[in-house]
Amino acid sequence: MRVVCSIAALLCLTLVAGCGSQSTRPGEIAEGSPFPTSGSATVTGDFAGYPGVEPFIRSMQQQGFAPNQVAAVLSGAKREQWIIDAMNRQAPRPSTGPTGAWTRYRAKFLTPDNIANGVRFWQQNEAALNRASARYGVPPEYIVAIIGVETRYGGYLGKTRIVDALATLAFAYPRRADYFSGELASFLVMTKEEGIDPFGPRGSYAGAMGLGQFMPSSFRDYAVDFDGDGDRDLWNPTDAIGSVANYFKAHGWQSGVPVAVRANVQNPATARAMKSGFGSRYSLSELAGRGITPAGSLGGASQVSLLEFDVGTGYAYWLGSQNFYTITRYNHSSYYAMAVHQLARAIAERKGR
Repeated sequence: MRVVCSIAALLCLTLVAGCGSQSTRPGEIAEGSPFPTSGSATVTGDFAGYPGVEPFIRSMQQQGFAPNQVAAVLSGAKREQWIIDAMNRQAPRPSTGPTGAWTRYRAKFLTPDNIANGVRFWQQNEAALNRASARYGVPPEYIVAIIGVETRYGGYLGKTRIVDALATLAFAYPRRADYFSGELASFLVMTKEEGIDPFGPRGSYAGAMGLGQFMPSSFRDYAVDFDGDGDRDLWNPTDAIGSVANYFKAHGWQSGVPVAVRANVQNPATARAMKSGFGSRYSLSELAGRGITPAGSLGGASQVSLLEFDVGTGYAYWLGSQNFYTITRYNHSSYYAMAVHQLARAIAERKGR
């Protein structure tokens, strides 16, 4: 998902368990447009006078918005300094050696409660998960694990108004202004298309929404009406399940292919010197020539990623398939994708699958 900072980052600080109940989209309008038909085209409030505001309003005319409609939304949006501070804390810190970063990260998500709640969520939504798996080729446990990592199965959806998060990052956070301006534009189009009050949806401080924490552009591109009620409602478990599976399929998920297997490494120094991460690509023969072999089947994959994980006493190595790379399209982090993979396996094992 085109997500820079999903709610999983918040969950590293606040751990809330839940199993997600049937819900409805926040701020849904019964009929008509949620945007005004008249009013001033001048922005007041927190974003008045910001240099990016007027160009944004002009650009939205190409999306079918009158200037007064966009101005009304921006005038009601709030600039939240804490969001900027939180984004700045996301900057990567250099490491000079193993510190146990993976061990600590893993421990935040692979907890007994999170595994048990994953089984419970699966049991409560088994019909939708089976249907999504059959349609998109994604095993149920990976759909469940994404929702578990992102929102603790709906237990923590985020409380930030999406319009405040996106406006703050679009106009008061120059480092990523282009990206978040695009997401703010997608959000306004999404609310118009879906008949949602733009001040209604709440989610993460980066603007992600629903059980699967979709950014607005991903909502528009990949959200599906999986329960057939005419709405794409990512606050509803059934639609969220179908949408996560659809997202994976659209980003190259290969049915029946293992996500990752451990690597046997003859010489750790050799592996340490090689390029690693979800963006690396090696043939199995090239890896074998360097003393690195898979500890299990990779389902016929011709190329794999070399994945390195800091376990404190050194580094653990895995080989990732296309499906591992697909998970990183949700969040561009090898640690994130491995946490999803290992949580999925643990949930499936606990369920007896």
